[in-house]
Amino acid sequence: MGSEFRLKEGRPYPLGATFDGRGVNFALFSAHAKKVELCLFEGPRERARLALPEFTDDVWHGYLPDAQPGLLYGYRVHGPYDPQEGHRFNPNKLLIDPYARAISGSLEWNELHCGYIVGDPRGDLSFDTRDNAALMPKCRVVGPALAWNGKDIHTPRSHSVIYELHVRGYTIRHPAVGDDVRGTMAGLRHPEIIRHLRELGITAVELLPIHPFATTRTLAAKGLREFWGYNSINFFALEPRYLAGGDIDDFRRTVQALHEAGIEVILDVVFNHSGETDELGPTLSFRGIDNASYYCLAENKRRYRDTTGCGNTLNVGHPRVQQMVVDSLRYWAKDMHVDGFRFDLAVSLARPEGEFSPTAPFFACILQEPILARTKLIAEPWDLGPAGYRLGGFPPRWSEWNDRFRNDMRRFWRGDAGHVGDVAFRLSGSSDVFDLSKRKPTAGVNFVTAHDGFTLADLVNYNAKHNETNRENDLDGSTDNFSWNCGVEGPSGDPEINRLRERQKRNFMATLLLSLGIPMIVAGDEFGRTQGGNNNAYCQDNETGWVDWTELERNQDFFKFVRRLIKLRADHPVFRRSSFFLGDLAEESDVKDIVWLSPDGEEMTQADWYGPHNRCLGVRYAATSEMDTETYTRRLDPHAFLLLMNAGPQSVEFVLPDTGADRKWGSVIDTAYDDAPKRLFDPRAKFRLAAHALALFISEL
Repeated sequence: MGSEFRLKEGRPYPLGATFDGRGVNFALFSAHAKKVELCLFEGPRERARLALPEFTDDVWHGYLPDAQPGLLYGYRVHGPYDPQEGHRFNPNKLLIDPYARAISGSLEWNELHCGYIVGDPRGDLSFDTRDNAALMPKCRVVGPALAWNGKDIHTPRSHSVIYELHVRGYTIRHPAVGDDVRGTMAGLRHPEIIRHLRELGITAVELLPIHPFATTRTLAAKGLREFWGYNSINFFALEPRYLAGGDIDDFRRTVQALHEAGIEVILDVVFNHSGETDELGPTLSFRGIDNASYYCLAENKRRYRDTTGCGNTLNVGHPRVQQMVVDSLRYWAKDMHVDGFRFDLAVSLARPEGEFSPTAPFFACILQEPILARTKLIAEPWDLGPAGYRLGGFPPRWSEWNDRFRNDMRRFWRGDAGHVGDVAFRLSGSSDVFDLSKRKPTAGVNFVTAHDGFTLADLVNYNAKHNETNRENDLDGSTDNFSWNCGVEGPSGDPEINRLRERQKRNFMATLLLSLGIPMIVAGDEFGRTQGGNNNAYCQDNETGWVDWTELERNQDFFKFVRRLIKLRADHPVFRRSSFFLGDLAEESDVKDIVWLSPDGEEMTQADWYGPHNRCLGVRYAATSEMDTETYTRRLDPHAFLLLMNAGPQSVEFVLPDTGADRKWGSVIDTAYDDAPKRLFDPRAKFRLAAHALALFISEL
């Protein structure tokens, strides 16, 4: 087989398949393999099987003259099949190159992908000799990236408003997006999609995982499939179903279009585990290439050390695995012009000796990579390992998902007593979490909803999760949602309940967008998207997981409210300060930069903070200046603001404080109304704030 192909020795770098204009160099890391075969395909037919001729520094390599971009290939790796010693080589299984830049098709579950015999009493100690190549997606050699004709942008973290979306779920039901590109990157750059994003005012889209991923055996048995994409099997290619034409440059064109609109692109990346799951999972790539190097093995090497809850943990402490992660980040930042990364279960990436460390080699590698210096780095600051909750523990340059913000705001607006102190910290940037390590408010990414959990509409419609369609007996998903259905579970025909729900949605959005830190909104929340109470739609590649754009027309008032809040944040630096409030006199002012107020208009006392039934809070912000990044001079915004919040069941009368300059307070927002009338109030005037409501006032110096 393959007599017309002759491999030369090639080079051990770069890893992957590299076209140089005259041929392709193939290089694959495997420290424990005995032989590596490069398999070449023409469609589904295997045309050649060629042993890589050289082995240098644990890298197998060879050079194929005259090979061109578009060539389909995969690997068969020979070595011991000895699970009890951590080795799971099986050359009967075609494997995906970890560095492949393109994959020929999406992976579907089939037992032929397992290295052992499914159903055999010996379990994973058995050995499957059946060939899986006909069912396995093939790697595709790609040529040099096209010249970059777009512009690169950089939004300061303090100015960022992140919009989390799923490429397929966001575009597949949009009425203006053509059938040929719905659910793809091409659909995401449709002018109507970009117009909506610009009109809303967000500064960055955070894409749920776009790397190729696997559906687990459990989901396949239920007739479901992986939707979110958190079972990655490669970190350089794009999931084929997201490419309308199968061309990776389709992704670059979308980045270019978003950049032209002033919108950054952040990728959600999953380096903590892979879609090969536990020892009974399939052999797709890493497991069959070098299981003992790529994964963290337990003391019993047949098992995996699992800090992710997904069956395995990638061994990012291994130099070659760490290299793969950094090479992937560099590729997406340099060649694809991505602006940042959100790291799923990031604690698992920084356990050099089993315990999390903010000085782990992983962080040092990221810090030392020049091309990543301009990118935004966002951690999900927990995993399922020992002491896995590490909010506030990440090093400088990193931002972290701030679930304290989510939980405290949900408890407060649900009406739970005793949370005004927590809410004060969240509004002012969570200094209790991040200032301890001398970081800034932008260390926190604030959110009240995320892909994992209720949508905003469901947060105010349901007290309990409703995940029956996941077919796990409603046992999956969080039970601690801190939600409130306002009196009726699910959709209601009662106008009063629906008005209260709309008010609560306004409360959540207002507190999110008027707090220090980086706000994150989930796609569709700005117009009332629902998942029918499902708070774990990871397997709902259907109407449950997809955005219903018909809701936009029905919820224009709320969309305009969110848009107005984002513009208010952009226009006034007090809501996007890059430093914490100190409680000192503000610049060019004789008032403190921040004052917490009780309903009588006076600064709060200890008794006010710790009152067990206190559900009210006021805060006065002094006029704030910010640095002009073009002139490097400070510019004063002459507006002071007053924010009043009442999460209780009864209205509360607030005395408006002095303005400090004998100016009036002008009402800006009152969430008790769809469109609150604009009114002026004298200092010390009384203002009655409705139950479950928030009001914002402005005064100019």
